[in-house]
Amino acid sequence: MAPPGPVVDFWNQPDRAGWLQKQGKFIKTWRRRYCVMKDGKIFWFKTDKLDSTSQTRGIIDISQCLSVRGAEEVLNKPFTFEISVGQKTEYFIADTEKEKEDWISAIGSTIVRLSSSMQDEEVMNY
Repeated sequence: MAPPGPVVDFWNQPDRAGWLQKQGKFIKTWRRRYCVMKDGKIFWFKTDKLDSTSQTRGIIDISQCLSVRGAEEVLNKPFTFEISVGQKTEYFIADTEKEKEDWISAIGSTIVRLSSSMQDEEVMNY
């Protein structure tokens, strides 16, 4: 059985990478995860030692993102941001304000780039 979609070589020259705290999916504790943004996706891992055999702990498809913004007022924690995907919101905490803003900017730019390339496709297919 073929894997769904193209394989992303997240370990090789990511668009952005760094340590963030990520809220667990089921048990809502905060865990430090190494996050990698590459080819319109955000992956997170338990370690920053990545290669082709590394197991992701989760993936966000940025093309499905509705918004990314600061979320300090939601969680009452500094350097927090949220990524909304459909009915789901994922929360992250950066180590500094600059790092938070850099992630928000990088994700926001990718959302814009992906949405404009989708619009270009729609025009061409019209």
